[in-house]
Amino acid sequence: MQDVWAVLLIALGGLLAGGAIATWKLNKGLAAVLGLCTVLAVASGVLRLDYFG
Repeated sequence: MQDVWAVLLIALGGLLAGGAIATWKLNKGLAAVLGLCTVLAVASGVLRLDYFG
């Protein structure tokens, strides 16, 4: 079940990245926040897969 959460977090990161790209022309501040959330979601998904531990 832990692997499912990791894949879902990485997928969420992909959705957030798409939102950040789409929002960039309208609101750069919101796009930056979405980009930060993207990095956090992908990093937590990768760390949850426990490849580095």
